Amino acid sequence: MTICRAFSYDSLMTLLGRLSALCERQDLDALYVFGSRAAEVAAFVRGQGALDPASGADVDLGALPRPHRRLDVHDRVQLTSELEELLGVPRVDLVLLPQVGPYLALDVVSGELLVSADPVRESEYELYVLRRAGDLAFYERERRQQLLAGLTP
Repeated sequence: MTICRAFSYDSLMTLLGRLSALCERQDLDALYVFGSRAAEVAAFVRGQGALDPASGADVDLGALPRPHRRLDVHDRVQLTSELEELLGVPRVDLVLLPQVGPYLALDVVSGELLVSADPVRESEYELYVLRRAGDLAFYERERRQQLLAGLTP
Protein backbone atom coordinates (compact mmCIF):
# COMPACT_ATOMS: atom_id res chain seq x y z
CA MET A 1 0.00 0.00 0.00
CA THR A 2 1.34 3.42 -0.92
CA ILE A 3 0.92 5.79 1.99
CA CYS A 4 1.37 9.08 0.19
CA ARG A 5 3.18 10.13 -2.96
CA ALA A 6 5.76 12.39 -1.36
CA PHE A 7 6.27 10.64 1.98
CA SER A 8 7.61 7.27 3.03
CA TYR A 9 6.06 4.77 5.39
CA ASP A 10 7.59 5.25 8.83
CA SER A 11 5.41 3.50 11.34
CA LEU A 12 1.80 2.69 12.06
CA MET A 13 2.22 4.89 15.13
CA THR A 14 2.39 8.05 13.01
CA LEU A 15 -0.79 9.93 12.24
CA LEU A 16 -0.29 9.27 8.55
CA GLY A 17 0.10 5.57 9.29
CA ARG A 18 -3.06 5.51 11.39
CA LEU A 19 -5.00 7.30 8.64
CA SER A 20 -3.68 4.76 6.14
CA ALA A 21 -4.74 1.88 8.38
CA LEU A 22 -8.20 3.43 8.76
CA CYS A 23 -8.52 3.78 4.98
CA GLU A 24 -7.48 0.15 4.56
CA ARG A 25 -10.08 -1.03 7.11
CA GLN A 26 -12.79 1.10 5.49
CA ASP A 27 -11.90 0.06 1.92
CA LEU A 28 -10.94 3.55 0.76
CA ASP A 29 -8.57 4.05 -2.16
CA ALA A 30 -7.82 7.70 -1.42
CA LEU A 31 -8.34 10.38 1.21
CA TYR A 32 -8.07 14.11 0.48
CA VAL A 33 -8.27 17.25 2.59
CA PHE A 34 -9.64 20.36 0.89
CA GLY A 35 -11.14 23.70 1.79
CA SER A 36 -9.86 26.50 3.99
CA ARG A 37 -7.77 24.27 6.28
CA ALA A 38 -6.28 21.97 3.62
CA ALA A 39 -2.66 23.12 3.85
CA GLU A 40 -2.74 23.27 7.66
CA VAL A 41 -4.21 19.77 8.05
CA ALA A 42 -1.94 18.25 5.39
CA ALA A 43 1.13 19.66 7.13
CA PHE A 44 -0.13 18.35 10.48
CA VAL A 45 -0.76 14.85 9.10
CA ARG A 46 2.72 14.78 7.59
CA GLY A 47 4.28 15.85 10.91
CA GLN A 48 5.30 19.28 9.62
CA GLY A 49 3.08 21.51 11.72
CA ALA A 50 0.29 21.76 14.24
CA LEU A 51 -3.41 22.46 14.01
CA ASP A 52 -4.65 25.85 15.14
CA PRO A 53 -6.70 25.10 18.27
CA ALA A 54 -8.50 28.45 17.96
CA SER A 55 -9.79 27.70 14.48
CA GLY A 56 -13.55 27.34 14.41
CA ALA A 57 -13.54 25.98 10.87
CA ASP A 58 -14.31 22.35 10.24
CA VAL A 59 -11.99 20.01 8.37
CA ASP A 60 -13.21 19.06 4.91
CA LEU A 61 -12.21 15.56 3.81
CA GLY A 62 -13.00 13.69 0.62
CA ALA A 63 -12.86 9.93 0.33
CA LEU A 64 -12.72 7.65 -2.69
CA PRO A 65 -14.16 4.27 -1.68
CA ARG A 66 -13.09 1.17 -3.54
CA PRO A 67 -15.50 0.27 -6.37
CA HIS A 68 -17.19 -2.54 -4.41
CA ARG A 69 -17.57 -0.45 -1.22
CA ARG A 70 -20.92 1.18 -0.44
CA LEU A 71 -20.94 3.26 2.73
CA ASP A 72 -24.36 3.52 4.35
CA VAL A 73 -25.29 6.20 6.88
CA HIS A 74 -23.95 4.17 9.79
CA ASP A 75 -20.61 3.61 8.02
CA ARG A 76 -20.30 7.32 7.20
CA VAL A 77 -21.02 8.38 10.79
CA GLN A 78 -18.50 5.86 12.12
CA LEU A 79 -15.84 6.92 9.60
CA THR A 80 -16.42 10.61 10.31
CA SER A 81 -16.17 9.99 14.06
CA GLU A 82 -12.93 8.05 13.66
CA LEU A 83 -11.46 10.81 11.49
CA GLU A 84 -12.40 13.47 14.05
CA GLU A 85 -10.77 11.42 16.79
CA LEU A 86 -7.58 10.76 14.80
CA LEU A 87 -7.17 14.40 13.80
CA GLY A 88 -8.26 15.73 17.18
CA VAL A 89 -10.78 18.16 15.68
CA PRO A 90 -14.37 18.80 16.75
CA ARG A 91 -15.88 18.54 13.29
CA VAL A 92 -15.07 16.78 10.03
CA ASP A 93 -17.22 17.21 6.94
CA LEU A 94 -16.81 14.03 4.93
CA VAL A 95 -17.55 13.91 1.20
CA LEU A 96 -17.73 10.64 -0.71
CA LEU A 97 -16.44 11.38 -4.20
CA PRO A 98 -18.76 9.10 -6.21
CA GLN A 99 -21.78 10.80 -4.60
CA VAL A 100 -21.04 14.47 -5.28
CA GLY A 101 -21.39 16.76 -8.26
CA PRO A 102 -18.56 17.52 -10.65
CA TYR A 103 -17.50 20.84 -9.14
CA LEU A 104 -17.37 19.67 -5.54
CA ALA A 105 -15.42 16.61 -6.74
CA LEU A 106 -13.05 18.98 -8.53
CA ASP A 107 -12.54 20.95 -5.30
CA VAL A 108 -11.78 17.71 -3.46
CA VAL A 109 -9.18 16.34 -5.90
CA SER A 110 -7.64 19.82 -6.21
CA GLY A 111 -6.96 19.72 -2.47
CA GLU A 112 -4.21 17.79 -0.70
CA LEU A 113 -3.92 14.02 -1.12
CA LEU A 114 -3.34 12.47 2.30
CA VAL A 115 -3.58 8.75 1.58
CA SER A 116 -3.44 6.81 -1.66
CA ALA A 117 -3.87 3.06 -1.34
CA ASP A 118 -4.17 2.59 -5.11
CA PRO A 119 -2.24 5.29 -7.01
CA VAL A 120 -3.45 4.08 -10.40
CA ARG A 121 -7.13 4.22 -9.45
CA GLU A 122 -6.62 7.53 -7.67
CA SER A 123 -4.98 9.06 -10.77
CA GLU A 124 -7.63 7.66 -13.11
CA TYR A 125 -10.39 9.02 -10.88
CA GLU A 126 -8.75 12.45 -10.78
CA LEU A 127 -8.61 12.48 -14.60
CA TYR A 128 -12.28 11.44 -14.72
CA VAL A 129 -13.22 14.34 -12.41
CA LEU A 130 -11.21 16.82 -14.48
CA ARG A 131 -12.81 15.61 -17.74
CA ARG A 132 -16.31 15.68 -16.26
CA ALA A 133 -15.89 19.22 -14.90
CA GLY A 134 -14.40 20.36 -18.21
CA ASP A 135 -17.21 18.81 -20.24
CA LEU A 136 -19.80 20.62 -18.12
CA ALA A 137 -17.99 23.97 -17.83
CA PHE A 138 -20.04 25.64 -20.59
CA TYR A 139 -23.31 24.67 -18.90
CA GLU A 140 -22.08 25.80 -15.50
CA ARG A 141 -21.11 29.22 -16.90
CA GLU A 142 -24.56 29.53 -18.49
CA ARG A 143 -26.27 28.53 -15.25
CA ARG A 144 -24.31 31.12 -13.28
CA GLN A 145 -25.06 33.86 -15.80
CA GLN A 146 -28.76 33.05 -15.59
CA LEU A 147 -28.63 33.13 -11.80
CA LEU A 148 -26.91 36.50 -11.83
CA ALA A 149 -29.42 37.83 -14.35
CA GLY A 150 -32.33 36.55 -12.23
CA LEU A 151 -33.61 34.29 -15.02
CA THR A 152 -34.04 31.16 -12.93
CA PRO A 153 -36.68 30.60 -10.26
